[in-house]
Parts: sequence; C-alpha cells; structure tokens
Amino acid sequence: QINFVACQLFALLAAFWFRVYLGPSHASSAVRHAFATLFGIYFAVFCFGWYSIHLFVLVMMNYGIMNMASIPNIHRYSFIVAMGYLTLCHISRIYIFHYGILTTDFSGPLMIITQKITTLACQLHDGIGRQAEELTAEQNRLAVKTRPSLLEYLSYLLNFMSIIAGPCSNYKDYIAFIEGRHVHMKLLEVNWKQKGYDRLPDPSPTGAVMYKLCITLLSLVLFLTLTKNFPMAYIIDNEFLEKTSFLSRLGYLYVVTQAAKPKYYFAWTLADAINNAAGYGFSGVDEKGIFRWDLLSNLNIWNIETATSFKMYLENWNIQTAAWLKRVCYDRVPWYPTALTFILSALWHGIYPGYYFTFLTGILITLAARAIRINCRPYFLAPVPLKVAYDIVTWLVTQLAVCYTVAPFVMLAVEPTIKFYKSMYFHMHILSILVLLVLPSRPQTHSVRRPQNQVTQNSIKNK
Repeated sequence: QINFVACQLFALLAAFWFRVYLGPSHASSAVRHAFATLFGIYFAVFCFGWYSIHLFVLVMMNYGIMNMASIPNIHRYSFIVAMGYLTLCHISRIYIFHYGILTTDFSGPLMIITQKITTLACQLHDGIGRQAEELTAEQNRLAVKTRPSLLEYLSYLLNFMSIIAGPCSNYKDYIAFIEGRHVHMKLLEVNWKQKGYDRLPDPSPTGAVMYKLCITLLSLVLFLTLTKNFPMAYIIDNEFLEKTSFLSRLGYLYVVTQAAKPKYYFAWTLADAINNAAGYGFSGVDEKGIFRWDLLSNLNIWNIETATSFKMYLENWNIQTAAWLKRVCYDRVPWYPTALTFILSALWHGIYPGYYFTFLTGILITLAARAIRINCRPYFLAPVPLKVAYDIVTWLVTQLAVCYTVAPFVMLAVEPTIKFYKSMYFHMHILSILVLLVLPSRPQTHSVRRPQNQVTQNSIKNK
C-alpha cells in the first residue's frame, strides 16, 4: 500500500511535468509516447518488483496476436489469451496470498491491462473487419482503422498515468491526447461564436485536479478513521449475531459497507486526477458552459450515495469497468447479455468464491429491480409527494440491496459468506425470486446493440 501511494504521488508530479514540459507544442508524439511508456515501466517495477514481469509478458503476447491473427478473429484470440493469463495469475494468488492482499499483489495493473488489450482488439476488429453499417454509433466512433505501432501499443497499455490504478480508456482518445487533438476534438462540438468567443478556448485541468485531490484527501482521512474501526468481519461475529436483532444487523451492514468505500474513492479519484494533471480526460462542456474533466472518472459519489435504483448505483460505480463490460461483452453477445456480463465481471475480478456470490446475487437483484421499475414506477410519478415517498423507499431498498450483494465480495471465502446470508435469512434472494415470479416480465430491448443500418430501416418501416 505504501508503494502504491508513493507511485501514485510520483505519477501526479510526473503528470504535471509531462503536461508543462512535454506538451504537444513542446515535444513530438513519439517523444511523448516514449516518456509515458518509460515512466510507466519504472513505476510498475518499483511498485511490484519482479512480479511486474507478468504485465510485460501479457502485453508482448498480445502484441504478437494483434499482428499475426486474422482480423475476424483478433478480438477472440486477444480475449482468450488476456483473460486466460489473468485467470491463471488469479489462481496463483490463491496459493501466494490465500485470502489476503499483500504489497506484492500485481493483479490490479494486470486487470487494467486486460481491459485495454480486449478493448483495443474489439475496436480494431470493428475498424478493419466490419462494415460501418454493421456497427452501432458508439462502435463506429471508437473503431480503430489501422494496427498501432509497437511504441503506440506500449504507450497505450503501460503509460504511467494508468499503469498502477487505471482507468481503462479508449485507444482513439489516448492517441488523440498524445497528439494534442484530445481537447480540441471535444471543443469543436460546441458553437463557441454563439458564446462570445472569437477562437477556441484553452481549458486548464488545474481546477478539476485540485477538486479531485481534495476528495482524495478526505477519502484517505475517512479510510484511516472509519475502515479500520468498522471491519466487515464483525458482522458475522458470533457474539454480535447473538446480541443484535435483524434490523440492527441491517443497520450495521450499511455502516460497514459505507466504511469500506473510501478506499475505492481514494484510489479511483487519485488516478483520475493524475490523468487530468497530464491534460487527459477532458470530456466537453456542460449545458452551463462549464468545462468538464470526467472522461476517465470511475465514479460519481453523489449519484452513488443518492441512487434510487440498482441500475443507477451500478452506472455510477466503477464507471470505466462498466463501460468495458458493455463494449466487449454486453453489446456483442447474442444471448443473455446481463447474465454473461455479470459472469465476465466476476471472472475478471478473480476466482475467490465471494466474487461469484456477489455477481450471481447481482444478476438476481438486477432482474428483480428491473421488473419492479417497469411495472410499478409509472404509478408513482405523480403527484409530487407520492414521487418523493417512492424515491425515499427505493433509495433505502437500493442501498441495503447493494450492501447485501457486496458483502461476500469483501469476505471472499465460502464459509463466512454462507454464515452472513444465513444471518440475513437470505431475504434479498427470497424477495427477488418472489418479485420475478409475481410481476410480469417484459422482453428486454437492446436498441443500443443494433447496427445503425437496422435502426434506420426500422425507422423507415415505422414511417
């Protein structure tokens, strides 16, 4: 953990230096690629020692696949090799770390690299192996038309801004950042003459970086003060279970889950700030004309804490991983996209049993929550007091459902997970099954997954 924090702080300083002294106006794209790669390799070796060899082995294996595999199969081979190697490393961690996390845990960077490898392979397949008419609007926008050079490939996968804690970004966005086109691409989408500007403004990320560093500092303080004092293990302590009621256990479950969040808020917000400090992460302008630097943000804390649906919670937690799952799995599988996406997420996280309890439970609750939203929500949209009451109830249920779902993710092992669910009387599982049995289900439409030409044809038929 000390190595992790030290590397990220050094990366933050390096990011400021990179933007000021190696900006697109001061250095060529090749120089920027080279420095970003060398810094990333150095941080990986410093943080993980010889374990970092796994990162480099996986990167080079998939570079060979990218250049030798046929385009129709490049995304399949890359996915199998990357996920297979990651899974083998997860298995080895069972014997090395058992059910704990040591300072030499290299799985985090390997998971990010796996995301990037599979993302690039899918987008390369879309750009070269498929016709534009076969792609969705997003796939067409992100499609990569040519194979990257070795330097571009290494820079994308191993750059110092994301080597330690991510996040995963799209290849075209990263290349545009290195070449100095990243910000202007987003600004050109806005008619600045109507806003009184004679030329394109030059937004600075300093304000966004300072704001995110404040969140990082607050998250660190909360982690040091709360997380240690409210361990998840206490919720299955025999004495605790004997002396507390069911409602008290539910309340404590919410408290310990809240206490576990600052660790993720700290790591993800700091990683976002590092990318912004380097000038990467500009996402455009909002309706108020304010510059936004959240292209790579991994969470929206306000939306998480005020989520009134399971869907809203998941959409604002680990955002870039959710986007990756959507692009490489949900949008591409022909059957059971929700279930397969949850299973892929569990496999990507590791092979600890607790992960699979969490994600399989997540499938059940997601389907139940969707059925409730479709069948019940329309009756509570008006009048305003009824809508407010509905939002309060759904907020409470959502927060408790998330706590119930993620507890095994922290416990990891089978025995404490079963003990926990027994103490909770499996209530969320039972309620979700009852909801699915009672409420009528409607077939899920996947309009976002249809090719553009199919959408056009359907609109013509409707007319």
